[in-house]
Amino acid sequence: MNKTPITVAYGDGIGPEIMQATLDILTAGGAQLDIETIEIGEKVYLSGNSAGIAPEAWESLRRTKVFLKAPITTPQGGGFKSLNVTTRKVLGLYANVRPCVAYAPFVSTKHPKMDVVIVRENEEDLYAGIEHQQTPEVVQCLKLISRPGTEKIVRYAFEYARAYGRKKVTCFTKDNIMKQTDGLFHKVFDEVAKEYPDIENEHWIVDIGAAKLADTPEAFDVIVMPNLYGDILSDVAAQIAGSVGLAGSSNIGQEVAMFEAIHGSAPRRAGQNLANPSGLLLGSIMMLVHIGQSEVAERVHNAWLKTLEDGIHTYDIYDEAVSTEKVGTKEFAQAVIARMGQKPSTLTPVSYAQAKDVNFNTTPTPQAPVKIDTVGVDIFLRCDDRDPNKLGEALKDYTAGNMHLSMITNRGVKVWPNGFAETFCTDHWRCRFKSDDLAPSTYQDIIQLQQAVTEAGYEIIKTENLCTFDGQPVFSAGQGA
Repeated sequence: MNKTPITVAYGDGIGPEIMQATLDILTAGGAQLDIETIEIGEKVYLSGNSAGIAPEAWESLRRTKVFLKAPITTPQGGGFKSLNVTTRKVLGLYANVRPCVAYAPFVSTKHPKMDVVIVRENEEDLYAGIEHQQTPEVVQCLKLISRPGTEKIVRYAFEYARAYGRKKVTCFTKDNIMKQTDGLFHKVFDEVAKEYPDIENEHWIVDIGAAKLADTPEAFDVIVMPNLYGDILSDVAAQIAGSVGLAGSSNIGQEVAMFEAIHGSAPRRAGQNLANPSGLLLGSIMMLVHIGQSEVAERVHNAWLKTLEDGIHTYDIYDEAVSTEKVGTKEFAQAVIARMGQKPSTLTPVSYAQAKDVNFNTTPTPQAPVKIDTVGVDIFLRCDDRDPNKLGEALKDYTAGNMHLSMITNRGVKVWPNGFAETFCTDHWRCRFKSDDLAPSTYQDIIQLQQAVTEAGYEIIKTENLCTFDGQPVFSAGQGA
């Protein structure tokens, strides 16, 4: 077998120890890897690179297209970008896949039958990182959900389920509140699900879904979610399965893929031969499947399961009731190597035979052209006077084209006309100008309106055009409207 080029980063804290242990196990298992090593993390940050990764490291990643990454330390204080977020977005790693499996009775858990895969959208949502301080009292973060981004991640979830013999895909959103953004995610999920009649599908509102996941994870199989919910709930799922320290993940893009543990660099444990390499090892097993070395992945994974089953445990999962020996990082790796070729007898052996050369088709469906009409504008103002009726009276006679003032909201709640005196208001006001029948206006009308409001002495923070797509409004009404 020809060796597959991969890029490896040893990381910070416990990273070098668990990476060396992982690579030793992979080598013993017969992995054919041509390794390029790069430096990322704390040293790179402190050298003056705010991204934590040097240009030559990017070149290695673009060359090998496979990245096995140990945890890193991001220095405290402002000005340092999240390397994980940067890598995922720059390289288009749209799918974050985190299997969360219970290993009872050898690892303590309240859910011994748990076997859930979280598929998290990795590039969009609130993690787009578009934030602004708008007034002295109000900061905003834009939540971006795109149709092609959603379709890619949903298709990945169904393709993954089919490839790995999973029976059901569940979608979590909060579309009862965020009807446009999460509503789009749910809508696309329903559309794509129809193309996979062999796989059961369902949708849960994320809050009750999260409660059900924590209480009865056996009810789920594959769960697909927008970025923020997936980030939080994949950690929750890993912990209730047994330990975040045992969880690995893959970050999959069209061209490049990154594999890692989901835990941090744990600098307090560094250099003590204590850390459990299992999370990174399981991430590397996902890597082996991805690069077509499924037989090696199966051999290594089963040897790891046999080691757990034999009670050879690092300090973090050691339990006198089930463990037979407490070992360090190096000794754990040696124990896995010694069991290469063996399979567990109590835990279920893994098989990656059907996962060979999996090539998921996640190409978004082209969309038909849409007729877009601008029918109004939300003008956001900063105003320290907290009387919405006074503001409404001052602006109600401003018109342009077909637009007139239809309502004012504060933090999304309608406060004019017919607001409630009890509603708490900040210095941040949304003033909606539109026609009652959604008749179109021009952008020149909007400019004229902004000029009039500015000349009246009001401070405009930003504007958002109100549009119809094929005659249907595509903007929220505002609570209380």
